[in-house]
Amino acid sequence: MLEPDTEQRDRRSLAETLRQLRDAAGLSGERLAVRTAMSQSKISRIESGRIVPTVADTERIMRALDVPRETREELLSLARAANIEYTSLRSSARVGIWRRQAEIKSLVDSSSVVRQFLPAAPSGLLQTREYARAALTPGVEGRPARDIERAVRARLERQGALHDESRRFRFLLTVQAVRTKRAEPDVMVDQLHHMIEVANLRNVELAVLPDDALVRASPLNVFVVYDDRLVTAELFSGSVALRDHRDVTYHLNLFAHFREHALFGAEARQLLLSIAEEYRGA
Repeated sequence: MLEPDTEQRDRRSLAETLRQLRDAAGLSGERLAVRTAMSQSKISRIESGRIVPTVADTERIMRALDVPRETREELLSLARAANIEYTSLRSSARVGIWRRQAEIKSLVDSSSVVRQFLPAAPSGLLQTREYARAALTPGVEGRPARDIERAVRARLERQGALHDESRRFRFLLTVQAVRTKRAEPDVMVDQLHHMIEVANLRNVELAVLPDDALVRASPLNVFVVYDDRLVTAELFSGSVALRDHRDVTYHLNLFAHFREHALFGAEARQLLLSIAEEYRGA
């Protein structure tokens, strides 16, 4: 796993090497922009390290500069590493978990289609206030403390995006994610009914992967795909952002694979309702 210092070093090295290669080729930033069909300002931001070039951007620049094969392979490896970003839970707690919620909101706000694979619990976009409070309260020794109420408010503010019909949301949950008891029975009942309400929104698809479905892949971790440009994957210790188009494509294929075996519409709502009834009788 990449640590923040390593990430920054990879990004600086990539930016500096691309600038040095352009200088060695005797090209101005303007000429390179023409050759790569990028804007001159984008070339400048890449070389200054203000933005991280995608792997595809790096390939276009290297082709334009006629970079030798050995150097090309080395730079592509560097570009792939630079396009992986790890954020630890500890660092998020230091600056405020609510800030992490704001970052996620900005990702959603800049996306047309958001796909969430949820094998452990409903996401923040699907949570009631009480369920969110329970989910955000540290329950394991060593988990960083956080400003719970501020984080809950920030999480609920994100849900306004669900009512923007210019965006589409696809939630794919395992039955364990909706059945696992994360709060008191009355909170669980409200949470399940809330998800049924969200599932009725026109721009929302909510599917549930039943426990008797035969799937060939393991639902290892939470991941979210923003359009076709970015994947975020949740770990116990933090989160990873992946921008390499191959990683994005793989997760889109993985989402499609699980989706093939899921329940939708009335069947999914009926399953949620039956689990709510189990908790009501608890």
